Amino acid sequence: MTLKKFLPRSLLGRSLLIVVTPLIVLQAVSAYIFYESHWDQVSKSLALGLAGDVAMVVDLLRHDPSEAGREQVLKAAERTMDIAVSLEPGEILPNMYAIHTALEGEVRRALRDRLDKPARVDAESNPDVVFIDVQLPEGVLSVVAPRSRLFSTTIYVFVLWTVGGTLMLLGIATMFMRSQVRPVLRLARAADNFGKGRDVPNFKPEGAREVRLAARAFIAMRARILRQITQRTEMLAGVSHDLRTPLTRMKLELAMMKSSDGVAALKDDVCEMERMLEGYLDFARGEGAETPEPRDVVALLDEAVRQANRISVGVELKAEGELVVPLRPDAFRRCISNLIGNASRYARHVAVDAGKRGRTIEIVIDDDGPGIPENQREEVFKPFFRLEGSRNPGTGGVGLGMTIARDVARGHGGEIVLGDSPEGGLRVRLQLPL
Repeated sequence: MTLKKFLPRSLLGRSLLIVVTPLIVLQAVSAYIFYESHWDQVSKSLALGLAGDVAMVVDLLRHDPSEAGREQVLKAAERTMDIAVSLEPGEILPNMYAIHTALEGEVRRALRDRLDKPARVDAESNPDVVFIDVQLPEGVLSVVAPRSRLFSTTIYVFVLWTVGGTLMLLGIATMFMRSQVRPVLRLARAADNFGKGRDVPNFKPEGAREVRLAARAFIAMRARILRQITQRTEMLAGVSHDLRTPLTRMKLELAMMKSSDGVAALKDDVCEMERMLEGYLDFARGEGAETPEPRDVVALLDEAVRQANRISVGVELKAEGELVVPLRPDAFRRCISNLIGNASRYARHVAVDAGKRGRTIEIVIDDDGPGIPENQREEVFKPFFRLEGSRNPGTGGVGLGMTIARDVARGHGGEIVLGDSPEGGLRVRLQLPL
């Protein structure tokens, strides 16, 4: 779990991590091999070369110890070996001194191999030169050598090649990975828009073979869902049309009959059947083929509140400016009208509040009615379920109002959640994605 917190969350980031991690490991191994083998060998060779020059100067001084010969040797060393040499007669090196850097140790070992005499190396006092003191019988031989004699420029070439090559490969990998991830993002956006009930125009499979297969499966699934919705809507419309004819004949025949208890009961049954039929049609139209279009939620809410106040005064609206989102206007009107109508039917005061919450538009409907028991809040969304057990039209509809409302909300990619209202009744929270 701790490692997952540091891993990239996007597909592009994880793909780049898969590519870059072996590259970094390879560069680290290459650097280790370079420093442990090549760089050590180069440093040793350069130190041995400088130590050889110092040993040659010492040999020349030993063969010609005269003052003239000494001057000639020192001048020749400075001219041909790129080192400054001086002799301090009578000086003695201290017996103990510390080695501070790896370079000093490398030069000490090289002097020990080329010249078996006490020597002191100082590579810290000056960043440009290295001081070497060698104990001779006649005094101390001081050598000042430029640091470039002990430093190879291949380190810069290696670092530039390593960093530059890594950045170049990373740039190429990022470019190709973006082109591979782009079809996945398009598929995700298409699926998200379809889930929100929005149109997905000009979407076509592209990218790698697996992504194309997923895109084709999405297109086929979308076609099946739309076909199923269309068939169900057409079937219910056809059934309603077929049922309206006999119901109309029954109403005419009942109207021509003499009034009696039995005729009145039959008229009530026919009216109930018509109401149920209208409920079926509303439910079918909730998933109809209406095209989404940008609409102002506040304007639709204001219209629904005004209609509710014509029937029962006590519905208040509070909104935060314009809230424009792609909607199926007629379906959304039915959803809002059902929610506000249910609240105003059972309560004396209803408050509707709409606002933007992050990437979501939230509509909250609070009432001071009796509310709904917590264990039945999901049951009310089932078709034909009513808290009030009777079929009396005066106490409610056919039990499809909440079903239609949630069906419309989910058709827009949203959700309806029920809870306790601070006013003492029920709180209905409708959430719509932007």
